[in-house]
Amino acid sequence: MAKIATVLTDYVEDVEYTAPANDFKREGHEVVTIDEESGKSIKGKQGMTIKIDEGIDDVSPDDFDALLIPGGFSPDILRGDERFVKFAKAFMDAKKPVFAICHGPQLLITAKALEGRDVTGYQSIQVDLEYAAGHVKDEEVVVCQNQLVTSRQPDDIPAFIKESLNLLK
Repeated sequence: MAKIATVLTDYVEDVEYTAPANDFKREGHEVVTIDEESGKSIKGKQGMTIKIDEGIDDVSPDDFDALLIPGGFSPDILRGDERFVKFAKAFMDAKKPVFAICHGPQLLITAKALEGRDVTGYQSIQVDLEYAAGHVKDEEVVVCQNQLVTSRQPDDIPAFIKESLNLLK
């Protein structure tokens, strides 16, 4: 089973973390939450409290099989920290599965990891994805090179989870 790094911080879109994480766990995968420091709790946009398992300085991309980047304001905050940018880029460079929903691809934009990739994201960042040289598709889920799974919004979560789980098989 896969060990999935999940990078998130305050103002994450709650359901974009909980729905995939719950389904991944139900399928036997391990989901590890990562922020600046371990042991703290963060608040989701809808008020949910999420406990952080590991600090970014205490983990390596080599420790994980896949990366989950939920949306909300969290990815925009995280991309201001070079440690998270390098962490996300390492997964893309190693061709490990990366799952990014809604505003999640913002972290991949900053990592300069989307050039030539088929991708989608929340409507307001689609132009940013284009400027990052991604091939933007307005579809509920886009799978690129059997590695990158992206979706636009919470309504797309079922398709996002289905394709993410397919890559973890």
